[in-house]
Amino acid sequence: MGFLRRVRQTPPSAFGRLRHDVSLRIADAAFTGLWAISGTARKMTPPAVADRTITLKVAERRVVARDQDVVAVTLVGADGGPLPRWYPGSHIDLHLPSGRIRQYSLCGDPAVRDAYRIAVRRIPDGGGGSVEVHDALQPGVPVTTHGPRNAFPLTVPGYGSPTRRLRFIAGGIGITPILPMLALAQRHGVDWSMLYAGRTRDSLPFLDELARYGDRVTIRTDDESGLPTAAQLLGDCPGGTAVYACGPAAMLTAVRAELVGRDDVELHFERFAAPPVVDGTPFSVTPASTGAAVRVGADETLLAALNRAGVHARYSCQQGFCGTCRTRVLAVADGAVDHRDTLLTDPERDDGMMLICISRGTAGSRLTLDL
Repeated sequence: MGFLRRVRQTPPSAFGRLRHDVSLRIADAAFTGLWAISGTARKMTPPAVADRTITLKVAERRVVARDQDVVAVTLVGADGGPLPRWYPGSHIDLHLPSGRIRQYSLCGDPAVRDAYRIAVRRIPDGGGGSVEVHDALQPGVPVTTHGPRNAFPLTVPGYGSPTRRLRFIAGGIGITPILPMLALAQRHGVDWSMLYAGRTRDSLPFLDELARYGDRVTIRTDDESGLPTAAQLLGDCPGGTAVYACGPAAMLTAVRAELVGRDDVELHFERFAAPPVVDGTPFSVTPASTGAAVRVGADETLLAALNRAGVHARYSCQQGFCGTCRTRVLAVADGAVDHRDTLLTDPERDDGMMLICISRGTAGSRLTLDL
């Protein structure tokens, strides 16, 4: 098979003569020089990605619920300097001493630039993160983060939102992202109200801080009034209301169902746990490190099935938006990956990546993971 070899030549003169113009020779020399310089630039090593790790240390810890199960932890910069700014609804990914990564809402004052505050409820049978915070994060202990992120931002009526009033709904530890929102709404003179629900008063954190808002905040506990209905959670919710809710999955599901068809009401919510699996089907997964197949039920997440089998993968949000559980799929048989996240790009998915906290396999599929 033959081939053509292209050779770059200086063109003839502009008047068609075979003799080359002096001006074209100068241009050719300039072009050659620039090409050589650009070649050097093309061979340069790209700049290293900046390390955005922020080292924090525990400055203070305080029990903020009477049942002793919720502790507020104040974190400051290890160098004592100001920390990246944040806004109500923000959270940080906290890298704990054990290597676990967990997300915690910032519940302090955004105007305080040299400290972050989080609050964590102890969950003995959880993934271990809350127990570690309670037992290991004593004053002086270092942790790291990459700074605040906000997946639950508050838009204030009259300051970027067409709504006219705010309704806040918090369930238990779900008060943490809501707490800074209340202060912002109060400062801007917005019409707002809140229902704060929980098992008992002793289990509810920050009741002392909420007392300053008077009757704008209604406290409702299961032991005194029973489980609240969605209508009771929403209260008086006329058109033009923006609802911000955070709490247990059942509470959020009830509120969402109650607002179906209410196009005149905005709903914003944040979960602290994995959402329920919808339209799931059974499949199996094999971690490459063990070679043992793990059955994933129709109503459980892939991450939960792996934890049940003793295969512990990195995770944080459990909702498919932080990317901590990003895992490579080494092989797929008898089906495909059912991607249910909104984070990964198509090239990343084509390259075999998936988020195991929320994505899964199609019915009967067998996935092999790089775990």
